Amino acid sequence: MIARNVLARADSRSVAADRMLTVADRYEAELPVAEADVTSATDLTRLLEPSDVVVSTVGPFMRLGMAVVAAAARAGAHYFDSTGEGPFARRVLLELDAVAAVRGATLVPAFGYDYVPGNLAGALALTRVGERARHVEIGYFITRSGHGDELLYRSTLRDACTLTTGGTRQTLVGAAAEDGFAYRRPRPWASARVVDERAAKRVRTFHYGGVKRTVLTVPGTEHLGLPEVFPQLGSVEVGLGWLGRWTRPVQIAATLQAPLLRSAKVRAALARWSERLPGSQREPDPDGRSLVIAVARDGHGRPLAATALTGPDPYEVTGSLLAWVAVHAAQPDAVLKPGAHGPLDAFGLDTLRLGAAEAGVHEVDGASARRR
Repeated sequence: MIARNVLARADSRSVAADRMLTVADRYEAELPVAEADVTSATDLTRLLEPSDVVVSTVGPFMRLGMAVVAAAARAGAHYFDSTGEGPFARRVLLELDAVAAVRGATLVPAFGYDYVPGNLAGALALTRVGERARHVEIGYFITRSGHGDELLYRSTLRDACTLTTGGTRQTLVGAAAEDGFAYRRPRPWASARVVDERAAKRVRTFHYGGVKRTVLTVPGTEHLGLPEVFPQLGSVEVGLGWLGRWTRPVQIAATLQAPLLRSAKVRAALARWSERLPGSQREPDPDGRSLVIAVARDGHGRPLAATALTGPDPYEVTGSLLAWVAVHAAQPDAVLKPGAHGPLDAFGLDTLRLGAAEAGVHEVDGASARRR
């Protein structure tokens, strides 16, 4: 396990090293620090050995993350990261599966709030109804503690700002300029495929606990991971429901600006603007909570089962999940599936549910919330 190493950005080496040494001093732990340029294959290969565990938090991942995961695959090291960038996860799963499988490495990108709870919620709903399920829809929401039952709380645009960091908002803005994707099987006998599709192409509605919530469609690892385990699926949809009543206006704006984003100059300008978003140094409000809802549907679109998971705020969920998986993967008797996979296929439902529980993510009953 690479507890002994820090993979640092080339332009922030001394800062990264100082921070890690400070952490080591705080816990009176011996934590040797090795600095590496995450864009240098030579540096990364020198650090990694078979059966090491790599936990990567370096982003933006599309720009800085590929060398790390590729080096882990070639070295036979197990790899997990905190990305919320769907296109990056897609590259890892589609391009590095064969290399990782040969080397005995297990690669699971997006092992945090993005997108472990959605894979788990989707799997729980699909398992309950079996082969009847043909479609699954998953929505990611944020709620607040201290405002009554969190299942009944609907987030607002203000929440989307105060409960997130500037880095998260920068990622969301940047995602608007990236190519998204979706999972489609047009007919039961047709070949399933992941198709290119821009983010926020559609708005979907979730009814759970007596509350109506809307989401913008986004690319997630559920599109790639759930069909690995549930091959009967005809579609997988993932949505972001952080914007409350602003969901539809934002979707319309995204549709109107889509032609402009084909311009490299516009995309570059958007990236520069996202780095200057207000509140970039603000810490998120600690009252934030996570809510993820999955709905399994039959071939006619009728709902068959719904599952909801709640947990701490997205950042705590991500940190706890990465800590759990690092310890779990480092165990000599850990059972990991070689290759690049979604979290469900890599660990299995029971183990993934255990890891989520240790991160504070638990299933809840929407019917009981509605009755109160």
